[in-house]
Amino acid sequence: MNQEKSLRQESSEHFSPRAQIGDQLLFGNSKQMKAIGEMIRRFSDADVPVLVTGESGTGKELIANAIHSRSLGKNGRFIKVNCANIPKDLLESELFGYERGAFTGAVHNKPGRFEFAHGGTIFLDEVGEITPLLQSKLLNFLQEGEFFRLGGKSRIKVDARVITASNRDVEEIVREGILREDLFYRLNVIRIRVPPLREREEEITRLARYFLQKYSLIYKQPIKRLSERALTLISEYSWPGNVRELENFIRKTVVLNNEETALRDLICYKRDSKTFSDYDLHDHAECSLREIGKKAALEAERKAIERILDQTCWNRTQAAKILQVSYKTLLSRIKEFELSNKI
Repeated sequence: MNQEKSLRQESSEHFSPRAQIGDQLLFGNSKQMKAIGEMIRRFSDADVPVLVTGESGTGKELIANAIHSRSLGKNGRFIKVNCANIPKDLLESELFGYERGAFTGAVHNKPGRFEFAHGGTIFLDEVGEITPLLQSKLLNFLQEGEFFRLGGKSRIKVDARVITASNRDVEEIVREGILREDLFYRLNVIRIRVPPLREREEEITRLARYFLQKYSLIYKQPIKRLSERALTLISEYSWPGNVRELENFIRKTVVLNNEETALRDLICYKRDSKTFSDYDLHDHAECSLREIGKKAALEAERKAIERILDQTCWNRTQAAKILQVSYKTLLSRIKEFELSNKI
């Protein structure tokens, strides 16, 4: 009991509902991440754009935060914008703001995210989702450090570091004409590729323990240790959803307060039946027929969407028409299935 209380007191100094993964945990467990940490330490003081690439869920935002925390503008704000989550016709006003009367309903002036990031950092996640017209405005800002609000006549000067990220092959989307080549060269001054979790297996158990302590504190649950069986299973799993999937698995473990239930669900959700050892195959029997049917239907839907996207060279509009769903629904499914362009 005293040992658990001591562990909780020690952990509360480092974990909170808004806590980020610390430097030692983020950069201290694999050669790849140590190299990234060293690279960030070398260039962080230089106010140049940074492009972060990697699969969905690998921790690109954490990398951006680490860059910001070491930059000259570390005392300024860190403003994150997920460009894929904002409707394209609203993104310009969100990023650059608007003036009164710029459009119907614009009854007052509104600053954009870039203005809020003045003196700090703006992080544009999924930058490839920005329209060509808005890419031109972003390029002009990178060149001049100023912009016009939507409907504005006065230039606004902003001093903010720009970090962008994409889970797609950026060279490929440049070739496809989705991302302007001149903008790509402006963004790609410093390039960081975050490796998927399966390429840094040595981090899995330490991250799992970190998330276990974090969510035990958040949900006010007793801090428990993961069993040897659980550690073996999570070490053997390929984690296609990367760090985000691992975090959500541990979160579920804490919320359910039942390791076995979480492990059973993980086995049911797994994409590769050879991921786990043979002695764990009996766990499949614990999955209900309804669960099995649901997983099979989702997997069939994922494969169909992935196939049509590949056939259309990731033209989402065309793919949505072929699949007979709305563009918004297709984007939601792409995000849900964590699909990325690997052509």
